[in-house]
Amino acid sequence: MHRISLLLFIGLPVCLLQPASAQTPPASSSPAPVIKLELTTDFLALHLKGSAPEGTTAIQYRLAETGRIDKESTWIPAKPLSPPGTSFTVDIPLPASCWSELQVRALHGEQELTVKKTTPDQDEFKLLSSEHLSVLPPDQQKAWQDYLKKSKDRSNAEFDLLAAECRKLGSPNAKPAPDNSDTLELDSDTPEEWFAGAEANALADAVISYQTPSGGWSKSVDYKAGPRQPGGHWTSQKGDPWHYCGTFDNRTTTEQIKLLAGVFVATKRADVKTALMKGLHYLFEAQYPNGGWPQNYPVESGYHEAITLNDDAMTHILEILQKLSEGNDCFSFADEALRQRARDAFDKGIKNLVAMQVRIDDKPTVWCAQHHPITLEPAQARAKEPPSLSGAESANLVKFLMRSGPTTPEVIAMIEAALMWFEANRLTGLRKTKNAKGKTDYVADPASTDVLWARFYDLKTSRPIFAGANDGIVYHSFQEMAAKNKVAYDFFSTRPGDLLTKELPRWKKRLSREK
Repeated sequence: MHRISLLLFIGLPVCLLQPASAQTPPASSSPAPVIKLELTTDFLALHLKGSAPEGTTAIQYRLAETGRIDKESTWIPAKPLSPPGTSFTVDIPLPASCWSELQVRALHGEQELTVKKTTPDQDEFKLLSSEHLSVLPPDQQKAWQDYLKKSKDRSNAEFDLLAAECRKLGSPNAKPAPDNSDTLELDSDTPEEWFAGAEANALADAVISYQTPSGGWSKSVDYKAGPRQPGGHWTSQKGDPWHYCGTFDNRTTTEQIKLLAGVFVATKRADVKTALMKGLHYLFEAQYPNGGWPQNYPVESGYHEAITLNDDAMTHILEILQKLSEGNDCFSFADEALRQRARDAFDKGIKNLVAMQVRIDDKPTVWCAQHHPITLEPAQARAKEPPSLSGAESANLVKFLMRSGPTTPEVIAMIEAALMWFEANRLTGLRKTKNAKGKTDYVADPASTDVLWARFYDLKTSRPIFAGANDGIVYHSFQEMAAKNKVAYDFFSTRPGDLLTKELPRWKKRLSREK
């Protein structure tokens, strides 16, 4: 079965159809007959729109839900063409959630002019392609193949469930979730009595209703609008409605888990515990065989396949696992089996970080905001996010490791190397200001006491770099980039400053205590 997420709400490119080899064109001097075809789909039907070759008197089709169409399968006539050889539209009811092959043919009387075979548009993985997997040892290949199969099965199950809801309601498409761009975020010192109150419990009701069948959550959903209704999507995405349908981006999933954990400890609600455990198992299942996590699960094609540190996604996951493994805070309910599973996942994630730490001239530095899931090399995301050393995400990761990471020799060496890199790559003599157009700018000012770090640094020289969101060009100054691109992004950070001032003394005390 094929999930056809990319076909929802959007049309496929026009496809030229190849002539059937067994047929002869009406006139030998004429070009081979073709059908021009556009295909869109929803939960109820496939919608064909196209034009038939000259002389066409009828259009027929046949559809397979799984596998390939048998040669003996019956052709189904579409509505008659009038006049012959003109454009046509055909709506094909979908009896099931998915389909695997469609054939459309043009007839002149009883003569077959041409046949088109088509299959659903599929997202091809960019970083997890069979070519990338083939470089791994056989046992590792098997682990990744099993992982991707599970991801695909989860994807299909989500599609099937939503399609069934919409078919029952007679709705061709799911209604997007109400949108709220504000990130769900709980204060670390949120009192237990709040979790027992009406506000938290109403929020938990809505959060549970928007949990995806796989166990995660989408981002930018307005939970204050109330629970999800049948036929409503789990995401608020308007273009591709499966985009970010289960993600760790922008604190998503990890924050919902924290909310449910707090409400469960305070109320012992059985439905909250069920959703909470489902969310925790989602964290375990989404973890790559090498210990990292993709941005979205089920895995979404593109830079979302990368092991994602951007916006502290992997750091937030490790925070949850660390607290769960020790039964701390709102995870005091965890039994030993669950805590051990969390320890195993946490340790695997730490090993992945050790392996991903970027080296320049064989000297460890920091990390990229996203890394290739197989090679672990720094990876490209959006145009403004080139393969690079990250000053911002690396700082928050190191802060977490200094406070809560294991104090093994490997991790201590990893932290110390990162601190040395931050010390060597601080930026001074810059002042944040507004330019004549009222836009944020950074200007040279020897009197400035600000200490900054660039968000991105060159992988070979550790020089600050600034990639344009519009042109993707990597510039060596903020002013050059901003002059030619829209700037809606923080290209400088003060986060590493806390590491070198506040966190470093605490880190030394921690090491001293644990000797």
